[in-house]
Amino acid sequence: MTFSRRSFLRGAQAAAVAAFAAPFSGAAHADTSRTLHIGYQKGTPLTLLKAQRSLDKPLAARGFGIAWIEFPAGPPLLEAMNAGSIDLGYTGSPPPIFAQAAGSRIVYLAAEPAGPHNEAIIVLDGSPLKSVADLKGRTVAFARGSSSNYLIVAALEKAGLTYADIKPAFLSPADARAAFESGKVDAWAIWDPYLAVVQQTLDVRTIADYASGIVQPYSFFLGAPDFAKAHPEVLSDVLSQVARGDAWTTSHRGDAAQLIAREIGVPQPIVERYLARSAFGLLPLNSTVLGAQQRVADTFRQANVIPRAIQVADIAHPVSFTR
Repeated sequence: MTFSRRSFLRGAQAAAVAAFAAPFSGAAHADTSRTLHIGYQKGTPLTLLKAQRSLDKPLAARGFGIAWIEFPAGPPLLEAMNAGSIDLGYTGSPPPIFAQAAGSRIVYLAAEPAGPHNEAIIVLDGSPLKSVADLKGRTVAFARGSSSNYLIVAALEKAGLTYADIKPAFLSPADARAAFESGKVDAWAIWDPYLAVVQQTLDVRTIADYASGIVQPYSFFLGAPDFAKAHPEVLSDVLSQVARGDAWTTSHRGDAAQLIAREIGVPQPIVERYLARSAFGLLPLNSTVLGAQQRVADTFRQANVIPRAIQVADIAHPVSFTR
């Protein structure tokens, strides 16, 4: 099969629509009350677990099947969680902040670090824009409430600009790619694996990422509150497998890239590219993690990006795990 970057981008978007149309498809058991519904995005730690089928046995031992539901970004994933369609998911830092500010019912379970080059603000190679300061008055594409939303706000602040100094174009990864390539937007803030795909297939330049002196937030595993309270042992099993998958990936990046490439339908070199710059290692919800997340929330509030102040610790629900 020939790789199509457009089908890759559109496929993730279509999967989210299918998730709402048939949220229980793919379950291993007919009794959906004993099914763990996992929301995942391409290229995240959950992708490896899906490819390895490493959750099948431990969850079957507890009488649970698994439904895997793909989303193109964190915000729609957490919308589905709030609606009761999924029990567990993984997103970047901003989506749960936006969700909490909107009153959504979600809880933090555990955290993951991220690499400084896993997300970036990019321009086409022929663009006259050389730095974040040049974005003033320009149209910048990103998904509202996504991890890229924070990179935009933080990068603008570091450059002495504000959110009001740009023209945001709130677009999904697929739509943003089309607008970026056609020149309808001046810059694009995007994360891996979409970033790796565009770097491999277009001539682009990075004008900011988390290696630019911007403090990088964590990514998070999140759960539906009712499920987290009723089945902590199931979530512990999942997170323990994540921790082991992280350790295996760290020492077997080539093998991991092969598995993930097959799972998400992109060439292995693209997966190798973003795995090489990724950080791994599941983290508990300690004061360092929650403090960093609170700073992100405060930054959004100060920029009037979210409607009210929140305390992220109010929805922390730590889950134990083994490595």
